[in-house]
Amino acid sequence: MIHRRNFIKGTAATIALAGLNYSALASFAPPKKYRVGLIGTGWYGKSDLFRLMQVADIDLVGLSDPDSKQLKEAEELIRKRHPKAKPSLYKDYREMLQKQKPEIVVIGSPDHWHALMAIHSIESGAHVYLQKPISVDVLEGEAILASARKHNRIVQVGTQRRSTPHLIDAKKKYIETGALGKISHVEMCCYYHMRNNSNPPLQEIPANLDYDLWTGPAPLRPYDGLPHRGWWRAFMEYGNGILGDMCIHMLDQARWMLDLGWPKKISSTGGILVNKSGKSNISDTQVASFEFDNLNCIWQHRTWGTATDPDYPWGLMIYGDKGTLKMSPYQYDYIPLKGEKVRVQAVYEREKYPEDVTEDSIEIHAAPATRAHMIDFLQSIENKRKPVADIEEGHISTASCILANMSMQLQRPLQYDPVKKIVINDPEATAMLKRNYRAPYKHPWA
Repeated sequence: MIHRRNFIKGTAATIALAGLNYSALASFAPPKKYRVGLIGTGWYGKSDLFRLMQVADIDLVGLSDPDSKQLKEAEELIRKRHPKAKPSLYKDYREMLQKQKPEIVVIGSPDHWHALMAIHSIESGAHVYLQKPISVDVLEGEAILASARKHNRIVQVGTQRRSTPHLIDAKKKYIETGALGKISHVEMCCYYHMRNNSNPPLQEIPANLDYDLWTGPAPLRPYDGLPHRGWWRAFMEYGNGILGDMCIHMLDQARWMLDLGWPKKISSTGGILVNKSGKSNISDTQVASFEFDNLNCIWQHRTWGTATDPDYPWGLMIYGDKGTLKMSPYQYDYIPLKGEKVRVQAVYEREKYPEDVTEDSIEIHAAPATRAHMIDFLQSIENKRKPVADIEEGHISTASCILANMSMQLQRPLQYDPVKKIVINDPEATAMLKRNYRAPYKHPWA
């Protein structure tokens, strides 16, 4: 991870968060013990489950994963941290849903499975915590939204910037008060060297992995190593590239902070311009423009070179005529035209949750946000209200990134009509809203 300076040089102030009351979150306890199942027991599936288990006493009834080795390792780790947990283990999540009837399902699988898993979970009667992006095509997202509304289930999407303490603070102090003045431009970026550029040989599928089941509705690529922990992200067959992984967080945050709906027009250019030696088919360089009324949100990523601002290698910048707000998961900077600069760091809860410090590969800066996100999810279930990252919001942010990728591929701007479910005046793009599924899997959008 790129090192971040702790202080702004020059005239600056580093202050503690103020004006936020977390007592309601801290004191929340669900009135019942929910039956919970986890689909996808890799890195982030376990991480989300552990955050849920930190804020609620649950009955973990099942774990599901097509890799028996990863599944067993997850069970052992969970039992070590929570000795009373006795989840049943399943290769196929559909068997878990049928036999265990979980009331809550946490989905941490690769992106190409998200839509079917979410819809099947909803149809089984469960509320769903669904990792982003929610889908790999636009009409998958429409299908999840329709299913959630039809069955009256709560779906919280893992765009936890909406529950991040220092970002809530920034929104309250500098957006809602009008301190930035008239806001007419947003920039978003990611300059992490995160694209896997390796070129592994074809290999024999290990006995512990049901590769056909792991692949599911996606194209069946020749097996060239375990897809876990990032190799699958190198391929558009399974996800939405870096826009779907990183831009969605920043675009969703901008939409939440500025109360934005669907973009009026989306355009994008880019491709594989530098990192050409490996197998990966996701772009290493891309610019996307999301146009709203009197406001453009501009995204740029490069998986090579240096960051424009070393303090914000992955960030969101909101520009007003009275100042600028720079934000990341780690901090924010308020930079007024006149007056003193302010920097606020992310909240950490190491003392309250000491297990955060020892958990392998934890994103410790994001743990408080995910815990708050989980509490909001549980409160939404209890109060029968939409959560802060409701499935509709997750769909808009996901679909916007997918449409940007489509624009790059087609080399023209796109305008999506969410009522008619078409790209306006573009039959070729409209046909791309629904990807072909590998048999025998069937796309959920009729």
